[in-house]
Amino acid sequence: MTSHLVHHLCLAAAGLVAFANATHAQRLDPKLYSELRWRFIGPDGNRVIAVAGEPGESRVSYAGAASGGLFKSTDGGTHWEPLTDSLPFSSVGSIEIAPSDHNVLYIGTGETFIRSNVSIGDGIWRSTDAGKTWTHVGLDNTGRIGRIVVDPRDARVLYAAALGSGYGAQQERGVYRSRDGGATWTRVLFVNDSTGASDIAIDAHDPNVLLAGMWQFVIHPWSVESGGRGSGVFQSRDGGSTWRRLTDGLPREAMGKIAIQIARRDPNRMYALIETKDPGLYRSDDGGRRWRLVNQDHDFLERPHYYTRFAVAPDDENRLYFVSVRFSWSLDGGLTKAPNPPRAGGDLHDIWIDPDNADRMMVGDDAGVGRASCCLTRRCTMCSSTTASPTTSTAIDKTATRTKVPRILARTAARSDSGPPSAAANPASPSRTRSIKTSSGAAATTRGSSATTTRRAWHARSRFGPRPATAFHPKT
Repeated sequence: MTSHLVHHLCLAAAGLVAFANATHAQRLDPKLYSELRWRFIGPDGNRVIAVAGEPGESRVSYAGAASGGLFKSTDGGTHWEPLTDSLPFSSVGSIEIAPSDHNVLYIGTGETFIRSNVSIGDGIWRSTDAGKTWTHVGLDNTGRIGRIVVDPRDARVLYAAALGSGYGAQQERGVYRSRDGGATWTRVLFVNDSTGASDIAIDAHDPNVLLAGMWQFVIHPWSVESGGRGSGVFQSRDGGSTWRRLTDGLPREAMGKIAIQIARRDPNRMYALIETKDPGLYRSDDGGRRWRLVNQDHDFLERPHYYTRFAVAPDDENRLYFVSVRFSWSLDGGLTKAPNPPRAGGDLHDIWIDPDNADRMMVGDDAGVGRASCCLTRRCTMCSSTTASPTTSTAIDKTATRTKVPRILARTAARSDSGPPSAAANPASPSRTRSIKTSSGAAATTRGSSATTTRRAWHARSRFGPRPATAFHPKT
C-alpha cells in the first residue's frame, strides 16, 4: 500500500515539473500585449469622507475618498474627474477652497473617522489652478488632517487640525499655522503627545478668532481608547498665537472626540459636539465664554470615533445639520431634533454648505456624494409648490441628486467613452475620466400639525461595513 502511494506521488511530482518547464518555455512576447490598456470595470463607488464646493458656482464640486483620492465635478455632479491619481496618497480627509481666491485649493490627507482600517496620509497638498497641478506643502508626519481653514482675507494664511497617526505617542499633533501658503509651518497649539486636533473653526468676520477641538486617543488592534485630560475645547483671539482652554459649562468629566462650529451669521453663537460617557451638544451665545448642554439626542453623535461632524446654516445660526449613521437636524439652535429630516444617505461623514447660498449642500457618505440645490425648510422658486393637503404627499422638486464617485481599485489608462473634457489637461493625473449617471431624488411635503414643511429626499444608497469595538474608555 505504501509503495503504491509513493508511486503516485512520484508521478504527480514529475507532472508538475513538466508543466513548469512547459510554462517557462512558452513565455509570451511582450509585444503581443504592448497595445493593451487597462480599463475600469468596477465596482463604482467609494466611501466619501470630505466634500466641498466652489462658493457661488453650483457646477463645481470636490469629493475626497477614504481610499481613492480627490475627484472634481464641473457639471453639478454628473461627471467626476480624478485629480490625484499620480500622487503618493489615497486618503483625502479634508478639502478647503480659499475664500479670497477659488483657484487656491488645499487638501489634507489621512482619515480622522477612526475604526480598524489604516488610512494614513502624508500632510497637505496645495493647488493654485483649481486642481490641475499640485504641490506638497508639508506636515508629512502628522498622519491625519481632518480639517483645514483658510483666512477669508488671505489665501496664504491657513490652519490645519492635525490628529496624528493614533497608533502611539507622537509629537506631530495639534493645530498648525502657515502664513506663506504652506511653505513653512508653526505648531501653535499642542497639548501632549497623545492628543491631536479633531476639528477647527474660524470666525468668518474676524479671522483672529479660532475654535479648536482637541482629542486624546490611541488606536489598539482591538479597540479605540478615547478620552482623557488632554481633550477639550480651546479658543484663540489673536490668530492662533495664544490659546486658552474653555471650561465654563463644558463637561468636567473626561472628554473624547470633539467637533466645533462658529455660526457665520452670528459668530457669538458657537457649538461643540462632545463625546463623553453621555455625549451631547453644547452651545455658547457669548462667543465662547459660557456654555450649556442643549441636547443629548443619540442621532447627533452615534459611534463618535467614526463620525462626529455637523454644520450650521450660514444664514441661520439656529439651523444645524448632523451627519452620522443617519442625517438629522435641528431648527431651534440644537434644543430639539426636528422631525422628518431630509433623507441624505447613511453612514455620513462630511457636510458642506455654500456660504453664498444656504440652499446648496453636499454630503459625503458610504454611497458617494449627495447634493441638494434647493430649499429644505422654506419656499423655493425652483419648486412648483410648497403647500399640500396634510393628507397627501406631493413630489415638488427634482433637483436633489446622488452621484457615485468612482472607486479606485486599479489604475486605469485613457478611455474613449463619454465623459467631460479629457483629464490630459491635468499633468498630475493620468486620463481616467468616466461618465457617472445620477439618480434624481424628490422632495415631498411632510404632515404637520399646523402647516406643511418642504422636505428634501436625497436619493440614498448605502453600504455598511464591519463595526469594530469603539467603546468610550477615558484615560485619566
